[in-house]
Amino acid sequence: MCVLGALLLLWGLALLADGESSAQVQDDKEPTQVEFHSLNFRNVLHWKHHHSEAPEAPDDLQYFVEYKVYGDKQWSVCEHCQAIHKLQCDLSQETSDPRQWYYARVQARSSKGFSPWVTSARFYPQWDTTFSPPKIKLNATQQGIVVWIKPPRTPQQGQKNSRISVTKLMKLMFRIYLMHNGEEQ
Repeated sequence: MCVLGALLLLWGLALLADGESSAQVQDDKEPTQVEFHSLNFRNVLHWKHHHSEAPEAPDDLQYFVEYKVYGDKQWSVCEHCQAIHKLQCDLSQETSDPRQWYYARVQARSSKGFSPWVTSARFYPQWDTTFSPPKIKLNATQQGIVVWIKPPRTPQQGQKNSRISVTKLMKLMFRIYLMHNGEEQ
């Protein structure tokens, strides 16, 4: 009886494992081109579906995003990017220190299975962000030209809930050239 019980247990485990095979790793769902795009320290992770042009993506396909600081062993769940359908996730708050190195990863899941995690390249906001042009206001007077420069703002909130200037996070230099009849003055 003991041998028969053991055989039935093994057979049941084999059936259970076989029944779960439909929920196993499926490389055809694997996200591709997982990368950060950053403008004015708005750090957004983008990716593409493995078969973006193919209509065969399951209707219930969802994405899950995690991130970590370079050197950390544990990944952190990005709460607002769990079970999403979009092909992007704004990680600006999670990657708000411009002098830290970050990674992010994405996994696709559906009722038919899940993809392996796909990790981005290392992201360093201070080097990898681009800046939109500053707002410029000119006022010509008899004495000369007064130039006001307003740098772009980050998504981060400062005092009074106003967005802070990129110059609070990074030293920037603005050069002003005066041209007259095509010649620099």
